Amino acid sequence: MSSQVILATAGYDHTIKLWEATSGICYRTLQYADSQVNKLEITTDKRLLAAAGNPHIRLFEVASGNNQAVLTYEGHTSNVTAVGFQKDSKWMYSGSEDGTVKLWDMRAPGFQREYASRGAVNTVVLHPNQGELVSGDQHGNIRVWDLTANACSCELVPEVGTAVRSLTVAMDGSLVVAANNQGTCYVWRMMRGASLTTHFEPLHKLRAHPGSFILKCLLSPDVRQLATTSSDKTIKLWNLDGFSLDRTLTGHQRWVWDCVFSVDAAYLVTASSDCSARLWDLSTGDAIRMYSGHHKASVCCALNDSAFEGRDSE
Repeated sequence: MSSQVILATAGYDHTIKLWEATSGICYRTLQYADSQVNKLEITTDKRLLAAAGNPHIRLFEVASGNNQAVLTYEGHTSNVTAVGFQKDSKWMYSGSEDGTVKLWDMRAPGFQREYASRGAVNTVVLHPNQGELVSGDQHGNIRVWDLTANACSCELVPEVGTAVRSLTVAMDGSLVVAANNQGTCYVWRMMRGASLTTHFEPLHKLRAHPGSFILKCLLSPDVRQLATTSSDKTIKLWNLDGFSLDRTLTGHQRWVWDCVFSVDAAYLVTASSDCSARLWDLSTGDAIRMYSGHHKASVCCALNDSAFEGRDSE
């Protein structure tokens, strides 16, 4: 099981598709009848797939003949724009246009905690320390939620009134990047203060896609590159050593909404409004596989190709 690659895409045609990554064949289609799917996430152990819709989150079994959701989480009142899991899959987090960030115990119904962001939440990421969530909202606010103190420990507004569309935290906790609706990425070093609260030290301002929306920013697992996807139909890869442009990936015909790196950072999967997802070989910049089958915009993708069994938990 450990070598199995799980690749899923979803979007506005109310379906989630699971793909054989290498052949490009869709082997399973799940119906998400009551809304579009905004985000997908796979648990570390590859057992469960979370799909965030409007206004609920549904969990499906990955290796199962059961195409029905095994769990439904109700509690948000609008589009769920972010979903993810704690590394041992003990709890799940989510963010929504209803202005809240929620925590859900995987073994209990309903949400256990709720944080109010005073603006529609567009993005939430979990710090690798598993103790902090970072959220970005439509008003341009970035907030760090300290799960131990159960409070907001830090607040940033890189550009007042400019929506923060996507956030990414480096695997080693060293960097955080925020992408906004003006095509700009803000990069900070994450510093620990004496009180263990997180401080953001400005490092770089990257005009990645001037005049366009950045829909997703993502730091590579090896913390060497930053990927940005945009309404300008391109994906750009930036070298974190100096923030120079490594390469631009072109081929999608419409907005590119989402991306995910392979665990070795050698490949990237992207999802686009052109109804397709693509697998890119980052050494050449070529799209080596196309995943076609959605009838409407494909706005999210999830990939788990890690060898989980027997691996150190860190």
